[in-house]
Amino acid sequence: MSAVKEKMADVIQNQPEDSTYEEILRELAFEQMIASGLRDSREGKTISNDEMKRRLSAWQK
Repeated sequence: MSAVKEKMADVIQNQPEDSTYEEILRELAFEQMIASGLRDSREGKTISNDEMKRRLSAWQK
């Protein structure tokens, strides 16, 4: 089994028995977002807090 399938199976197995389809999909998406963010961080694809504040200020105008 591929690493992706194993991770997905782990996430699904760790959900409560009464989880809905939507809850499981949301949890899978959350896991993917975390993995993507960690990968970006390792690759230096981040910006400083000051830069993020500047960008948010520009969007709010």
